[in-house]
Amino acid sequence: MTSAILEKVYTIKTLNDLSKSGFNVFSDNYKFDNEIDNPDAILLRSFNMHDGDFGDALKAIARAGAGVNNIPVDKFTEKGVVVFNTPGANANAVKELVLTTLMASSRNLFAGIEWTKTLTADGEKVPKLVEAGKKQFVGKEIKGKTLGVIGLGAVGALVANDALNLDMNVIGFDPFMSVDTAWNLSSNVQRAITLEELYANCDFITVHVPFTDETGGMFNEDIFKIMKPGVHILNFSRGELVNEKDIEVALKEGKVGKYITDFPNENILNMENVIPIPHLGASTKESEENCAIMAARQIKDFLETGNIKNSVNFPRIALPYSGKRRLTVFHKNVPNMVGQITLVLSEFNLNIADMVNRSRGEYAYTMVDIEDNVNGDVIPSLEEKVNQIPGIVILRII
Repeated sequence: MTSAILEKVYTIKTLNDLSKSGFNVFSDNYKFDNEIDNPDAILLRSFNMHDGDFGDALKAIARAGAGVNNIPVDKFTEKGVVVFNTPGANANAVKELVLTTLMASSRNLFAGIEWTKTLTADGEKVPKLVEAGKKQFVGKEIKGKTLGVIGLGAVGALVANDALNLDMNVIGFDPFMSVDTAWNLSSNVQRAITLEELYANCDFITVHVPFTDETGGMFNEDIFKIMKPGVHILNFSRGELVNEKDIEVALKEGKVGKYITDFPNENILNMENVIPIPHLGASTKESEENCAIMAARQIKDFLETGNIKNSVNFPRIALPYSGKRRLTVFHKNVPNMVGQITLVLSEFNLNIADMVNRSRGEYAYTMVDIEDNVNGDVIPSLEEKVNQIPGIVILRII
């Protein structure tokens, strides 16, 4: 059980080099120090935080990217540290690479390029060799073919919409699709009721879901039997979604025509008809700028107002900030917690101007704006009283 009153100067530790555009978000009362042991917040990309100790003052972590497997989220949740990611900031970059490799693989472009590089005859003979050998790389156009999109989040929805514009038929599957995504998704995307329906009807399948116990190895021997022979599978989400032993057999037998993955390893590189991409999905200057700016804005908003957006461990919550004294309380999601907090405020004769509470699993987050001017001398006593409530994880007074 801890508490913290934000200072006028906030310290930010950066664990990776980030686009300078992100730092432009912050005002002069933010200081950046890569060596600080006890920062208010941390900005990072892929730095491994599992073995580090980052001090008791830490209030927030923002990952400039979508995946947070490099962050011990559960540990920080127990300490009341909010962990942000930046979903959608790199969506266009990933979408472009998905569609690029989809078309290139269908036209056998990668194999053709590698073959052409092996032609060592004199310059005047190379054109003849090209003309004689190009037949082995005859491919297929994607127009009129069917693309299956598993996961219609920020990336999947963009892929689906643009594939329609390329005159493809698109079937989508996402039982957890958000309202925001539904608004942005074309009505021409066909809805698959089951994954089996999608698997059985698609020439290309691209997957955009997180790695969980449920999705791990979702592409396996049983699933490959359902798919159309020669299907191309594109994986720009996580390598663990695909059972490598099973897909190796499926590739050899022609059940899977090509496997395009952004997550190569020793096993994958030794397989036939694999197109290994060196994890370039989000590797564009624009994507890095978008992620850095989004991460920085989330950190700044949280430190200054307590509002939370795109957190992987705290509930999404927002309350317009009017400059009044604000209590933000991260606590166990148990009955009568809000009542106990408001009771303490009444004991100090403090009137509530506004309040919001949201829960997420075992935890909840409450923000309370106080109508009255709160004398600084009262704050320590108020903090102490609130922290005596069983189940309080961390209290901040802004």
